[in-house]
Amino acid sequence: MTGGGPGTPTPPIELAGGAAAASSRLHATRTGIDDKTVDRLRDACAEVTTEPAALAEASRDWWPLAMTWALEGQVAGLADVVARPRDADEVAAVLQIANDARSPVTAAAGRSGVCGASVPVHGGVVLDLTALAGIVDVDDTSLVLDVQAGTFGNLLEDELRSTYDKTLGHWPQSIDLSTVGGWLACRSAGQYSNRYGKIEDIVVGLDVVLADGRQITTGGAPRQAVGPDLNQVFVGSEGTLGVITGARLKVHDAPRHEDASAWGFSDFATALDFLRRVSRRGGAPAVLRLYDATEADRSYQTGDVSVVLARDEGDPVTVEASMRIVAEEAKNLGADSMDAALVDRWMSHRNDVAALEALISKGFVVDTMEIAARWAALPHIYDTTIAALKSVPGTLAASAHQSHSYLDGGCLYFTFAGKVEPNDKDRYYRELWDAGQRAVLANDGALSHHHGVGLNRSRFVRDALGSAFDVLAALKSALDPNGILNPGKLGLTSPFGETGF
Repeated sequence: MTGGGPGTPTPPIELAGGAAAASSRLHATRTGIDDKTVDRLRDACAEVTTEPAALAEASRDWWPLAMTWALEGQVAGLADVVARPRDADEVAAVLQIANDARSPVTAAAGRSGVCGASVPVHGGVVLDLTALAGIVDVDDTSLVLDVQAGTFGNLLEDELRSTYDKTLGHWPQSIDLSTVGGWLACRSAGQYSNRYGKIEDIVVGLDVVLADGRQITTGGAPRQAVGPDLNQVFVGSEGTLGVITGARLKVHDAPRHEDASAWGFSDFATALDFLRRVSRRGGAPAVLRLYDATEADRSYQTGDVSVVLARDEGDPVTVEASMRIVAEEAKNLGADSMDAALVDRWMSHRNDVAALEALISKGFVVDTMEIAARWAALPHIYDTTIAALKSVPGTLAASAHQSHSYLDGGCLYFTFAGKVEPNDKDRYYRELWDAGQRAVLANDGALSHHHGVGLNRSRFVRDALGSAFDVLAALKSALDPNGILNPGKLGLTSPFGETGF
């Protein structure tokens, strides 16, 4: 085993009054854990703690609403114990003990999620996977990486580049904060996904521990026809069906060449059509980002135009071809060529997450909502969702960019902010999300593109999946009959009662 970890989670915002004094905001039923079970956990796992500050820090992620609660010294839910296993066998032992005790288990690692997916709403065990870190193997011939789930993204990419001359090509904005297991659990997308794919396109195989402690391996071959793809049962399941402990992922040779360009369009709809045309011709530059005029001017001072940033990397011939398609289609639609230095500006701050804490600390309610839809639906979804968000009293701004493009559609990423009286923030936040998500779902958009569901979006899942929701519920019942794995998430019924949100 080589490098790539371990790393340490980055707290989203300081807890007022200190972590040791933090309390739970949500009024969900807490199960508690008896001393006998804690003793069993200590015997089975390398590191177990019930220290109050450690419990509070392990019980929160980067969910913006919960960050407002931190200003009042509160977390959404509070764990009873944190277990930090060293390997998959210890993960299995913890789950077997928790299953015997009917105690909820919430898997967590980098805790960078923004929807409350790793919040232990009913208490119980937070399973900290950050000690399961490092590269196990790199198959250079087949370009397959074997890596542990708790490996932080930035450490992994650094090791791949420096030791193996490879890249995963997966660059979420949270790469410094997030882990491989988190990417898989929440169906992550990287900023270069046009070239390298989303995490569900990158995964080859998984190591998973089930609720009762059984360990299984899925996938492994480049393609196979051996029943359904069991990798995809667990990718996106957010720790509700099993705990991912390791993965085989596709890697690429480190890029040798890059090119970039920027283009201005008179309106957002035309720019969306440009992205569609590029994708239709097979152009797949690593980055193809479209900002509406509001976001473009806020970030780049470009005035009343929608701006597209294009960047590609890899083999010189491939890069030249994709960037040529970009230039031809931009000119066909009358776009203005802009300074490619705009791409460098984006590159220099693309992983900066400091603005979120700064705005919340000043009393603003702020969040983002990323969705996906077909090209035919995207222009109308953009218009109706922006209008819906702005219609909520207290909203100061609502804007969007498109961050990922595919042959059949893409991802719209909405940003919104407002300010209301402090005691009205929770109601206002919920009303914003109701307005935005209902507008998307009413116009054939997907509930989420890459942030996942967590707690915040749980109330929309049944509507989003329709009658297929019963299939998800049946999977949950079969794989986790006692309902211990991350209860209260994905809209699934919890045996421990309501979540309080």
